[in-house]
Amino acid sequence: MPSEAMPSEAMPDEAMPNGVPVRALIFDMDGTIVDNMRFHDDAWEIWHRDNGLPFTREGFFAATAGKANSEILGAYYPGADEDTIARLSESKEELYRATYRPQVEALPGLIALMDRAEAAGLPMAVASAAPPANIDVVLDTLGIRDRFATVIAPSQGFRGKPHPDLFLGAAERMGVSPESCIVFEDAPLGIEAARRAGMRAIAMLTMLQADAFAGFDNVIASVRDFRALDGLPALRFSGA
Repeated sequence: MPSEAMPSEAMPDEAMPNGVPVRALIFDMDGTIVDNMRFHDDAWEIWHRDNGLPFTREGFFAATAGKANSEILGAYYPGADEDTIARLSESKEELYRATYRPQVEALPGLIALMDRAEAAGLPMAVASAAPPANIDVVLDTLGIRDRFATVIAPSQGFRGKPHPDLFLGAAERMGVSPESCIVFEDAPLGIEAARRAGMRAIAMLTMLQADAFAGFDNVIASVRDFRALDGLPALRFSGA
């Protein structure tokens, strides 16, 4: 985990996709609230090996980060029924939870940002493709579940990213317009989902470099952790 904040690579205000004041924050979870994607990669690598399938870390992350497990595994086993897909998914997630549970730690600066948002009266949401048990491990271990207005995931019937469903559902539940939300994401598929939802996004560089997000016109900053966002104009909340 980074020990020092990296400088923000923010776009000037006039380059933002819109000038609508920020009314809500939406956080992806894996790779955003926590820096845990390497633990997922480790589990996926073991799972692929055990099932006799090839695996490349970089390519797998780019192709799947933000998707629901059912979408990932369905591509491998197109004829499998739901119970089989669920069993395969759980075998991978058990590997992940066993190794990551003792390591859960919020990305630096997250709690301070949440404190400022709460002080300004901004609702916050989690929009994650993770299964419920994984969401429990992170939010309950950190003790932050009750600070979110809603937690939304494909297990509730929403499509995974890059579809915009999770982000649009979060905005609807919080009672805010999509264009007034800022999304925090670590994966190109998640940034694309935010773009399709009409939302500005901040790319968290826990796995990828800033150039991986250069083609997205909705990205207003690319940062290593939340501490680098202290001076970002879009996050200067009135009332905080």
